[in-house]
Amino acid sequence: MNGPIMIIDDSLTVRMDLGEAFRDAGFEIILCASAAEAREALMQNAPAVIVLDILLPDADGIEFLTEIRSTRATEGIPVMLLSSEAEVKDRVRGLTRGASEYIGKPYEGSYVVARAKALLRNAPPESDTSQTILVIDDSLTYREELSDSLVGAGFLTVLASSGEDGLKRAADVHPDAMIVDGVMPGMDGTAVVRKIRLDPGLHAIPCLLLTASEGAAGEIMALDAGADAYVRKGEGTDVILARLGAMLRGAEDSRDRAHTKSLMGPKRILAVDDSLTYLEEIAEQLRNDGYEVVQARSGEEALELLAVEQVDSILLDLLMPGMSGTETCKRVKSLPALRNVPLIMLTALEDPEAVIVGMNAGADDYVAKSVDFEVIKARLRAQLRRKQFEDENRRVREEILKKDAEAHAARQLAETRTAMAAELETKNYELGILNGELEMFAYSVSHDLRQPLRSIDGFGQALIDDYRELLDDRGRDYIGRMQAAAQRMSHLIDGLLALSRVTQQQLRQTSVRIDVLAQQVLRRLQDAEPDRQVEIAIGNCLEASGDEMLVESIMENLLGNAWKFTAGRQPARIEVDVQMDTGTPTYYVRDNGAGFRMDYADKLFAPFQRLHSQGEFPGTGIGLATTQRIVHRHGGRIWAESKPDEGATFYFTLSRGSERQAL
Repeated sequence: MNGPIMIIDDSLTVRMDLGEAFRDAGFEIILCASAAEAREALMQNAPAVIVLDILLPDADGIEFLTEIRSTRATEGIPVMLLSSEAEVKDRVRGLTRGASEYIGKPYEGSYVVARAKALLRNAPPESDTSQTILVIDDSLTYREELSDSLVGAGFLTVLASSGEDGLKRAADVHPDAMIVDGVMPGMDGTAVVRKIRLDPGLHAIPCLLLTASEGAAGEIMALDAGADAYVRKGEGTDVILARLGAMLRGAEDSRDRAHTKSLMGPKRILAVDDSLTYLEEIAEQLRNDGYEVVQARSGEEALELLAVEQVDSILLDLLMPGMSGTETCKRVKSLPALRNVPLIMLTALEDPEAVIVGMNAGADDYVAKSVDFEVIKARLRAQLRRKQFEDENRRVREEILKKDAEAHAARQLAETRTAMAAELETKNYELGILNGELEMFAYSVSHDLRQPLRSIDGFGQALIDDYRELLDDRGRDYIGRMQAAAQRMSHLIDGLLALSRVTQQQLRQTSVRIDVLAQQVLRRLQDAEPDRQVEIAIGNCLEASGDEMLVESIMENLLGNAWKFTAGRQPARIEVDVQMDTGTPTYYVRDNGAGFRMDYADKLFAPFQRLHSQGEFPGTGIGLATTQRIVHRHGGRIWAESKPDEGATFYFTLSRGSERQAL
């Protein structure tokens, strides 16, 4: 099934007994009488589970467990410790050191096998995704015939010869589906299906009921019992396989059923009593019913065990020396991990006041020791059944709450998106109005401010032309400054208008030759200052996608700055080219001009911010701000690198790429 089971015990009786139990369950086994034999076997074959005795002739079992856990090849193998219940400290030490399970002697072989299967179910899934079918039929011939057909169809099979055995197998393996004979001695098929449907851990398993009956009454009885499908044996295995396939397609994912344990699965009971005689007596009674019993002689020992091991229920004596049963109960129920574990208080006192004390401490039930053990076991079954149904209901509630939360989140997201789309439409409308107002303001600035500036400049020139002889040098200097200020104000207005038009102008994406635009801009600059000697280097075929008019504005601003700041350089040099930065074209304009300190780089692209005086290098401080807006409108970015008196390089992209860096 899942690899061999290694049994390490110096007792031949234990090795043979457990070996037979695992073989009957379909496992291969490896038997070792000592730690030395186990070490040699582990070097040859990695088992699925190790059953390890604590007392070995050549090693301490718990120390050998530590050795297993410290070796990479064996560290993940589930290990079940096997020993007597004499010392609680051994149990705590073993579980603390990494044991997956601790089973006390005497043991039931079927219980050890069931615990091993539970450990394997919790292991990471293997690549084999075949579905497992449990076949319950009292006819050996028919069981094997049906099993052969199922295996031939790609299924794994588990076989049981009776209803009682079938229920135990179902709790052990959690099959994907069950095929149950309707008529069997003892528990018949309809009773099996009813018990499956009442079990929180198994109720979702699809069940197909078989019968030799030809009448409709059998089918009605089967479906009323909870069967998902009904097939007459005479219809043949092909019909059974077809019905099974349809049943599995309509069933829920079997993984969803693993959240809740079966009522018929193995259960571990913690019995706490200071009387060794009573403790042994109740432990024997419970083991006869298939329970594993963990024993503690005091409340302190019980809490020590519960800190390292899970149990399904607790039987607790009320009157004990040291920590009383009442105090132990309070301590158990105060811990979140143990709060829901059913706890039954036991006492020899017949006083009703004792019942009240025990129940007020948090006990789930109260049983007098004087009653028959069958009563205690019935009360225990009732508490386990209640716990199982509470766990299932809690899981269902959690799933419903999770789905409700997901649905609520989805509704909120949809409502948020809808609200944002309304809001976005409103903002766009308001933005349209603001853009219209901005255009009107720009026109007003252009028309209303330019006229008085032209008047100031014109009257200043008239004073110079008509009254030059009447003005001294100071007067003529004042008028010259007035005219220069008016002209500078006019240039600022031009820059502001250009900046506003960049954000309003609709992009017209085309293929743009940046090298051609650079040549045209530099030619105009050279024509304006023919005496300048500047070395020009422009890369070939610098193609980009963008709005040609706006990209030309980028080149005018960047090359204009490079031309301006290289004035007086001998030789002056300007370079335009592209480099590939993480797959995205990055264009650059480089010069060997005045440069600037990188401490002030954050001011470069802000309107009216200048790093040089007007007398040193004239300008408005608008050009780079305009350039940045154009680049951002194309989805790109722009940045600069420079050193004083060593020139500057301006880089820009025209699309968003994986190369984005911090500005």
